This record gives sequence, C-alpha cells and structure tokens, in this order.
Amino acid sequence: MNASKPALKIAIVGGGPAGLFLYKQFVETLSENYVVHIFEAGTELGRGLPYSHKGADKEHITNVSGNEIPELVTPILEWMKNLPVEMVSKYGIDIKRFSDYKVFPRLLFGEYLNSQFNLLLEKSEKAGIETVLHLGCTVTNITDAPARKKIQIALAGKDILEFDHVVVCTGHKWPLTHEKKIAGFFDSPYPPAKLSMQLNHEVALKGSSLTAIDAIRTLARQHGRFTWTSAGKLSFIPNQEADRFKIIMYSLNGLLPGVRFHLDDPHLSNDGLLTDAEIADHMKSNGGFLSLDFIFDKDFKALLKEKDPTYYAHIKDMRMEEFVDELMSKRERTDPFVLFKQEYDEANKSIRKRESVHWKELLAVLSFAMNYPAKHLSAEDMLRLKKVLMPLISIVIAFVPQSSCEELIAMHDAGRLDLIAVGPNSYIEVNDQEEIVYHHTDEAGIPHAKVYKTYINCTGQPHLSLKQFPFSGLVKDGVLTPAQLAFRSTESAVASIKSGNDDIQQKEEGFYLTVPGVTINDSFRAVDKYGHSNPRVYIMAVPYIGGYNPDYSGLDFCEEAAGRITRDICGQAAAH
Repeated sequence: MNASKPALKIAIVGGGPAGLFLYKQFVETLSENYVVHIFEAGTELGRGLPYSHKGADKEHITNVSGNEIPELVTPILEWMKNLPVEMVSKYGIDIKRFSDYKVFPRLLFGEYLNSQFNLLLEKSEKAGIETVLHLGCTVTNITDAPARKKIQIALAGKDILEFDHVVVCTGHKWPLTHEKKIAGFFDSPYPPAKLSMQLNHEVALKGSSLTAIDAIRTLARQHGRFTWTSAGKLSFIPNQEADRFKIIMYSLNGLLPGVRFHLDDPHLSNDGLLTDAEIADHMKSNGGFLSLDFIFDKDFKALLKEKDPTYYAHIKDMRMEEFVDELMSKRERTDPFVLFKQEYDEANKSIRKRESVHWKELLAVLSFAMNYPAKHLSAEDMLRLKKVLMPLISIVIAFVPQSSCEELIAMHDAGRLDLIAVGPNSYIEVNDQEEIVYHHTDEAGIPHAKVYKTYINCTGQPHLSLKQFPFSGLVKDGVLTPAQLAFRSTESAVASIKSGNDDIQQKEEGFYLTVPGVTINDSFRAVDKYGHSNPRVYIMAVPYIGGYNPDYSGLDFCEEAAGRITRDICGQAAAH
C-alpha cells in the first residue's frame, strides 16, 4: 500500500478463539497502513465460551493435545513450563510428566489463549500496526454504507464507528426456549455452574456427543466421586443422598462418540489432498458442481491406499453409502458401551505404540478438506453428505479424551449412566402441567413417553438461521441472505419435496435447497441475493455458516478461515 493513503480500518467483532487466530494473521500479514479494532463483550480476550467459565469448569478438558494446536506465539508446553508452580498445580498437572501428547483443562487452555492474545498485541505494537481494544463493549448493530464503501458499527450507549472491513467472530450461541421458564429444563449445559444442583432422580440428556460428556462430568461430581481401585480401574461412588440419581442419554442411532487415538499428522493436513486448482478444474467438467463422490475418492480413498493398502483393498470398490453402511451397521449391532470399551482399548494401543488408526484419521482429514469447498456441492450431494457421511464423521472425529472415557465407563458400570437409541422423530414436549416429556419410538415400533424432572439439551452448537443473526442492519439491508444450494435435477428436487423436505424453493432458474445460516463465498465474504459478494463484510461466526461449512468447529477451522479472510483483505488493498 501507498503510505500516503489513509490507514484502512478493520473491525473484529468478537475476541474469542476465532478472533485470536484472525488477529494473528493480521499481525503477521498487515502493514502500518492498517488500524485494527477488536470488540469483545467480555473483559478478557482469547477464551471465548469453550475455554472460560461460560463453557467450562475445572472438570472439563480439551479434546486436543499440545501438538494438535495450530501455531500461535509460544508453544503451550513451553508456556506451561514458565507458569508459577501454584497455577499449574491448581489444575492438577505435574509439569515434569506432562507432554505435547496430553490434553489439558479447558480453563487452563483459556489462560493460554489469553496470554497469546496479549503477546500478539505486543507484536503488533512493535510492527507499527495500531490496535484499539473495546473490552466489555456490546455491539448493538452493524450496517453497510455502500455509497461511502464503509461499514458502520453501533455500540451500546456510544456513537457509531465506521470501518473499511468487519469480520463477525461472535462465537457460540444457544438460544433459549423453555429454560428459565420451566423448572428443570436446560437448553444447553452452559455455563456449567447452572448444573451445580443436588438431584435424586433420573436426568435426561438429549445427545451423546462431547457436549453431553461435559454435562456428565459436571453432574457426576455433584452426585458422587471417582476413585481408582487396587486393580487400576476407575469406579464411581454415588453420594448417599443420590441413591436414585441416574443419567439417561437419548442418542440418535444409539452411538457414543469416538475415542482419541494417535494421529500421524496432528494438524490433519496432507500433501496428497486436492488443491484449489484441481477442485476448480473438476467443477468446470461437472456442470459447476463439486462432486461428493469425487472428493471422497480423492481425499479419502486415494490417501488410504498409501496409508493402509489392506483396508483400501477391502473398500476400494465401495460407494460412499456402502462404506458408511458397513461401519455404521457394525456399530449399531453392538451395545454402545461394549463398543466404547473396545474403542478405548484400541485407542490406548494406538497411543502406546504411536500408530494411527488410519481410516479414522483420514476421515478427519476428509472432513477438514471438504469443509471449505462444500458450498459448491449440489443440493443432492449436500443431502447425501448430511444424511450419510456426516453422522459417521461426527462420531469418529470427536476424539473423546481417555479420562472422559474412563468416567463414562465407571458411571455405566455403577448403574448411573445409560443410553437409549432414538430415531429422528423423537421429541421433547412440555405439557399443560409443565412436565418435561421425552417421546420416542423403540426399534419394535412401540411408542414411549417418559416424564423427567430434569432435561438438558446436549446436541451441541445448533445451526442458526438468518432470522437469528444478531445484527439486524445487515439482514434488513439485504447484505446477508439465506444459504442455498442448487439442485442438479428437477426430478431430485421434486422427489425430495414429496418426501417432506420443506427447505426447497423453486426459482426461475431451478430448484434450491435452503441450508442453515447465511451465504458466504470462499473468502467468507457475505453474498447478497444477486450473488454479489460484499468486500466489506466477512462472517466467521460458526452458528451462522454451518450450511456451507459442515465441519466448522475447532482451532484448525479458525486458522484456515482466518488465513482466507486475511488474504482477501490484503488482495483488495493491493488491487487499489
């Protein structure tokens, strides 16, 4: 940029992990001709919800180890070794026995992310990039001013500020339905402090994911204690006053999440993955669409051939549906806790020998690789992805830490944790007596309706719609539009409508499937109803981009998205 030009002003709305990785890219890429404003509703940077008391307590741990964290300023193990002894011991860590292969308490990880943000602030100052912090500051609205090529940000009780670019990084959000209105009803287990209660009855959890494990770890400590037996097995001992306490997980497909194992590549990258150019060439020859079968073959099967030729030979002629069906049917035929114990043993062997379970690791690589170009799938392929492949991927790549596995097994063995498989038609009802009723139909077709005094929705971050976007100015002005994917064939669209899909819209040019969230391009720019991307507005808030980014969680996602946004902003500046 020409130093005589006015400095470009960029706003980051949200100072959690997404804002941290974005700011890191800015510090390493931008020049003195930029001013960065960071708006954070809380009083500290970096932690976000998952790594603060909003989303964790001392019993909650990460599902990533030190060697899996994308590079920041200081490696976490080096950072931990320089901490005061009392701070490390507070979290029950023996630093002499700790390694980069171990997970750690989420609150401690929040301390780390906060420290890295502060180090980046120091680096930016040395680099001559001006940074303005707005802590404890609520952004009430964002509007576009295209005539002046500016973005306006309204603050609670303050004047409107103008910027050249804004990146929305507002993080996790759980809308409330019956919580605070119906006693015992919780729309999420966050913040965990709200589960600090003494119960003596069965508790229903919707879901069996990592979110459910968060709730289980909290409730277990409220109603008993864990202890190691002389045989080296963890056991759960309930409190005397909790003799009827038990947790029931209602799980779609009746499966528990996959267990952490050794990863050959902890950052889930691979030199053999399709490049952007290869994907673009494929789309040119495929009617402008990315084929799900193409990316499954190239970014999974082809890599598996090199890593595990024997297993590749077994699945090489399988279509995606056949591959998933074989794996899922085996899982569904086995008692979930028996399978969980088997996978726990397999994972421990993998870690002990430092040998990956290749098909599982490559499924995680595939999920990461197809996340960004998924917006170029046809509607037919997106429906296949969500119905067929994502249920398997979401289980396999959960990477449940070993200590969480041990606690779940101990609670199940003590008769205090169980799982009920349910179908997609199960639902929660709050009846006229304000009772919480869980409805489901079992495998024999028998309907069940059970009343619970306590219910917790543990299905994870919900996909949020355009109507739920927090800044109405961008919605009213048409800067944001609902995310949609085109159908390749009218026949497929009509068949989907007949099957009960209400998310399909017919336009002059054909049928479109509406998916969760807003429309963005490959650089995370907002796209309007005419297909024009807005050079000033970027959306990196995970609840609102899940339709185009099926695997949008994790620090790897933050790093990749931040890089794409930064390159686009710098490219715009260079072009002018």
